[in-house]
Amino acid sequence: MHMPLKAISALLSYPTEELQAAKAELIEALGQGDLLSADLINDLSLLINEIATSDIYDLQETYVGLFDRSRSLSLNLFEHVHGDSRDRGPAMVDLVENYRAAGFEPASTELPDHIPVLLEFLAMRPIDEAREVLADAAHILEVLRTRLTRRESIYAPAFAALLHISGEVADQAVVAELLAIKEDDPNDLEALDEVWEESEVTFAPDPNAGCPQVRDMLAQMDTPRNAPPETAPAAAE
Repeated sequence: MHMPLKAISALLSYPTEELQAAKAELIEALGQGDLLSADLINDLSLLINEIATSDIYDLQETYVGLFDRSRSLSLNLFEHVHGDSRDRGPAMVDLVENYRAAGFEPASTELPDHIPVLLEFLAMRPIDEAREVLADAAHILEVLRTRLTRRESIYAPAFAALLHISGEVADQAVVAELLAIKEDDPNDLEALDEVWEESEVTFAPDPNAGCPQVRDMLAQMDTPRNAPPETAPAAAE
């Protein structure tokens, strides 16, 4: 198992007292193998320490404000790819089937494309496969890293670490397109309710569906569905 990926999965999950108590184990996990540089281990250790020493209710409020109330910071990957389109449901079904085909049954109430859930899965897969999946999502990871850095968020190093593990340089043109999309205001609850209002998605497996590799599905991520208007700033060359 690739322990750094498992540790990052935990750090990007909803904060709990159990997570706070796991400080020593998380720091130890970051150093296993050679997936992370010393600088990244140090940055992530600061995040772990911040989580371990902060008030749990403040942590939870910060987490919800960032990741649950802001679509532009959503930890659900397909949110950045399919948005509200009908393609999202079938993509989610295929992802669940891929998990099950590999013997992985997510023990979480989160959607299967939730980044912590995906990282739990990748932590058990061959490292080349894990890197390919992360590389396919590199532009989304870079956008999340950039937006969190702008907010001076403690979570930004987690996405820098995932990009490092992927070994991929994100497509800057696609990154610029995504960054040109206006970010949500987490304090405008009425507007957020309207944005998040959508039909229920179910994920019962389709017996006639195939089981493509996870990375083959995530390879479709190179074109953002929620593209900005034509008047958005042109991507930097």
